[in-house]
Amino acid sequence: MKTFLRLTGLTRPFAWWMLLAALIGFAAIGSSIGLLMTSAWLISRASLLPPASALKFGIVGVRVFGGARGLLRYAERLISHNTTFRILTRLRLWFYDALEPLAPARLASFRSADLLKRITDDIQSLENIYSRVLAPPITAMLVTALVWAIVGTWSLNAAVGVLFCQLMAGILVPFITVKAAQGTAKGIMQQQAEQQLLAVDMVQGLGELHVFGMLENHLQRMHEAEEKKLALEKKSAFFEGLHESLSGLAMNAAVIWVLWSMLPMIKTGMVSSITLTAIIFGVIASFEAFLPLTGAMQHMEADIRAGDRLFEIIDAEPEVKAPQHPEPLPVHHDIVVKALCFTYPGSTIPAIDGVSFSVPQGGRTAIVGPSGAGKSTITSLLVRFWNPSAGSISIGGRDMASLDPEGVRRGIAVVSQRTYLFGQTVRENLLLAAPGADDKTLKAALSAAGLESLHDRLDDWAGQYGMNLSGGERQRLAIARMILQDAPVIVLDEATANLDAVNEQAVLDTIDRVSAGKTLIAITHRLQRMERFNQIIVLNKGVVVEEGGHEDLLRLNGFYAGMWRLQHETML
Repeated sequence: MKTFLRLTGLTRPFAWWMLLAALIGFAAIGSSIGLLMTSAWLISRASLLPPASALKFGIVGVRVFGGARGLLRYAERLISHNTTFRILTRLRLWFYDALEPLAPARLASFRSADLLKRITDDIQSLENIYSRVLAPPITAMLVTALVWAIVGTWSLNAAVGVLFCQLMAGILVPFITVKAAQGTAKGIMQQQAEQQLLAVDMVQGLGELHVFGMLENHLQRMHEAEEKKLALEKKSAFFEGLHESLSGLAMNAAVIWVLWSMLPMIKTGMVSSITLTAIIFGVIASFEAFLPLTGAMQHMEADIRAGDRLFEIIDAEPEVKAPQHPEPLPVHHDIVVKALCFTYPGSTIPAIDGVSFSVPQGGRTAIVGPSGAGKSTITSLLVRFWNPSAGSISIGGRDMASLDPEGVRRGIAVVSQRTYLFGQTVRENLLLAAPGADDKTLKAALSAAGLESLHDRLDDWAGQYGMNLSGGERQRLAIARMILQDAPVIVLDEATANLDAVNEQAVLDTIDRVSAGKTLIAITHRLQRMERFNQIIVLNKGVVVEEGGHEDLLRLNGFYAGMWRLQHETML
């Protein structure tokens, strides 16, 4: 219930529109009741062959209620759908605003397909919270009051019986059917999530599935998930049909009760047979308002499940928060790292432990070491993806914790080994770094990155993950982004790890050229052209084991010299 109340709280800005739509929906059902009652009265009265003037009331009533029913139903759909779309827009913006500060640290434990399911399908399912959960009970209560007033005018006993049958159709029947089908909506959502996870895994890992002969096994898992979902959907459909049948029984019971209560009144002349016929048809029409109530309770279960999945993410505290009063970004960009420690959540082994070094403005520093030494962790801490467990990082003499994280990231350009390119054009991928850049600026950045071949391909589709480009082109495109960002600090995180020797040398030449005069930190385990760095920090198992220039470290004949000989002897 707490989740449901939180979800309804998000719709509060649209409360008046929701109420208006519910009132119009009530008016539309009221018109249906009026149409059936006047039609029954007109047909019954006409069977007695009265003068035409005696039928004017019924003729006018049929025309008015018939026309109003269509217009009101259209207005109700128009307003309710408009309100629903506004609520969805608010929900998407709310979720994104809450999600963005959590990336990437708090989202690392979620699979990408599961996040996609939550962002799309779970939020989309919440469109039901107004149109199929909140509105139907309001409409049903108003219709109950209307029928009570109509039937109670003639017979209080009949009105009590109709009320009892309506309560059965509106409360007891939905409770029974939803209780019997409990967990079905949740199970369907779980199977849909599983299907989406399996589908994304298959698309992304199709090559591996073929190579290892596991495609049939994976397809079987997808088939089993589909079978489970279909079984749950059949169960849900069965109980929906059961609800309609039980609601029909309640409606018939109400009709029988009215007849039993009011037939004696015909003999006494307290009510005419024509009036009784009109009342019965009105009672029958009123049960239209109770048919959506089981669906409302089922959708509420699904909405609570979707809400729980969404709140599971956004209730997490962001790893990095902007200070309430951030200090202005410094003019100078010298970087000082003091006694830096960090341990990933769920781990007891520090990724880095007591790391200290400094990089002067315009300096060139390499951080090297074997895989798992903690090099990439330093990158994540520099761009404020994580907060250090202990120690500090300062830039321009100011602790990074006192600065706006977004401002820090704008001042540090990162080129990583896994350059992510969106499934958009080359132009749109470049504009991420400089949204207002014109074609001349984009082409200049491409030329500086050695990608003159893309000058006439700005509007070509880069492919999913940039697969329409070669590995060297993808890395050079990352460099072009770095150039467009024009940040004073550049961090290269294994930027050439996936390139062959020829492309690696070309990319290194380009980086040396475009990073002139800027602070450069290169994080790598490949010891290529290390003589171009002012200092080299050697990490192993999260601690600094050596520090110095390339020649000094070789003369020291320690850990670095061993790595150097191993790599270069292997290459020879």
